[in-house]
Amino acid sequence: MATYDLVVIGTGPGGYVCAVRASQLGMKVAVVEKNATLGGTCLNVGCMPSKALLHASEMFEEAGHSFAKMGVSVPAPKLDLPAMMNFKQQGIDGNVKGVEFLMKKNKIDVLMGSGKILGTGKVEVSADGKSQVIETKNIVIATGSDIARLNGIEIDEKRIVSSTGALSLEKVPGKLLIIGAGVIGLELGSVWHRLGAEVMVVEFLDRILPGMDGEIARQFQRILEKQGFAFKLGSKVTGVEANGKALLAKVEPAAGGAAETIEADVVLVCIGRVPYTDGLGLKEAGVALDNRGRVQIDAHFATTLRGVYAIGDVVAGPMLAHKAEDEGVAVAEILAGQAGHVNYDVIPGVVYTTPEVSSVGKTEEELKQAGAAYTVGKFPFTANGRSKVNQTTDGFVKILADAKTDRVLGVHIVGREAGEMIHEACVLMEFGGSAEDLARTCHAHPTRSEAIKEAALAVGKRAIHM
Repeated sequence: MATYDLVVIGTGPGGYVCAVRASQLGMKVAVVEKNATLGGTCLNVGCMPSKALLHASEMFEEAGHSFAKMGVSVPAPKLDLPAMMNFKQQGIDGNVKGVEFLMKKNKIDVLMGSGKILGTGKVEVSADGKSQVIETKNIVIATGSDIARLNGIEIDEKRIVSSTGALSLEKVPGKLLIIGAGVIGLELGSVWHRLGAEVMVVEFLDRILPGMDGEIARQFQRILEKQGFAFKLGSKVTGVEANGKALLAKVEPAAGGAAETIEADVVLVCIGRVPYTDGLGLKEAGVALDNRGRVQIDAHFATTLRGVYAIGDVVAGPMLAHKAEDEGVAVAEILAGQAGHVNYDVIPGVVYTTPEVSSVGKTEEELKQAGAAYTVGKFPFTANGRSKVNQTTDGFVKILADAKTDRVLGVHIVGREAGEMIHEACVLMEFGGSAEDLARTCHAHPTRSEAIKEAALAVGKRAIHM
């Protein structure tokens, strides 16, 4: 029977990063993985493959619609979808091999099989009808999340698909119906729209991107509509008939009313994700879940069972790979007697469409609800020199600062490369910086990031280029 200082169940971004940090801190570590490859949802069927297809489809669209106006004459591009899928797979394979390398480099044992917690200090690992019990001082649950399903709509991953199936369609659908206007739905909708699909998005709420700043979401919706997206907000899909050649989706107003039927070749169910706890034996072991099926933890990631901790999508908070990574590092450091900590007020979120959307900190709606006094600075990319010469002027930067202290409370961007630009706001906020600090920081010219400086200047009503 093997004995470890730490066994991590799950090798997604939270799990493998936790294992690496624990090994760096001198612990003997093992990871347990039920799938054939390491890396979890993110590397295999989530963040990474979707970014490969977003990049490839953007290049396809650029070649077809943008090259000529820049004086680059090329024949009309032809789509080779199998080759594009191969490009995606190469990226997955490279990242998975990278995680395998990290395990070897850090002398972490990889146990392939399903993990089950038998109690404090004991994990059963089962594979191919055989099982072994591992003894360990500590256990970290990092099993991530699974797709959320809609009652009455059966996902077959061929015509009615989840995000997993939408990453591997064999042909471009003529009509793609997306249920849910969150991040994943809009990203995957962008991929297939660029490749030729008509995209209709049905959202239960009266807005897209729930949880993001409302003004940013409204502007982004207008941009997507200009690109060709169609939206049905305040609506719900109550069923999909799959007997005929075309799928027939029954759509009703969320508040009730007459239903309509929408035809589609593919329906993508993208209504969020739920914590994955199946087969872990949590109830029997005494690990409590909350009313949303998430593992309950205290401020130090400890569950209700001594020696068992949990991180990532399986606990409360945004279901983001980088949040899971930071929690993985924090719990490893806590186990080593250090002061591991995650600042949940400074976790960026990004929508990897074109243009991108990024956000960190409080939204304007959250500040209003809290009764906080705040100031707003905004700057459009239409007034940014680099964006103008590149003819990529969609979007703007919005900075929210405390009205008394000028401390930056939130930054929201819709625009090209917004996902890269958000990080200077993260660093500033991590140090409790003010809009004045940002406004007086020299930014290289010409860059899109100058729009962030100008928005900070606008907080004090002194933007230069507007």
